[in-house]
Amino acid sequence: MQQSPTRIPSSSITHRNNGPLPAKDANMSEEERDAAMEKALKAMTAFSNKYVQNTNTYYCEDQSVPAVVIKGLAEHKVTLGTPLCPCRFYEDKEKEAKDGYWNCPCVPMRERHECHCMLFLTEDNDFAGTEQNISIDDVKKNCGF
Repeated sequence: MQQSPTRIPSSSITHRNNGPLPAKDANMSEEERDAAMEKALKAMTAFSNKYVQNTNTYYCEDQSVPAVVIKGLAEHKVTLGTPLCPCRFYEDKEKEAKDGYWNCPCVPMRERHECHCMLFLTEDNDFAGTEQNISIDDVKKNCGF
């Protein structure tokens, strides 16, 4: 039997200087949040698979890397309403989400095919695998969802 990961309520997550994050999911029940996460995880997986194919990029050969990044994008989709890059530190996540620069696909990825999260890798990247598709089951398995 698989154990559920310990969840930290998003309302209790704080960041330096600004107190609690304004969470879009703050008024959701645990069941509503789980359903929203499931929906967002499916959406972010589908988006990532389509984007990889459209940009002729590849997933990392270690499938846990794209799985964790996709999960982070889904969490931000639920908490912020947009897939803010989960691989960066932000003084103010809500401001960054509204600005859009780091919303996936971020400006560096769109302009130069540079993904610092290692979600979308060019074929000349030493960590690039051969896969351009990841299943929702593989995402869940590799990120402990």
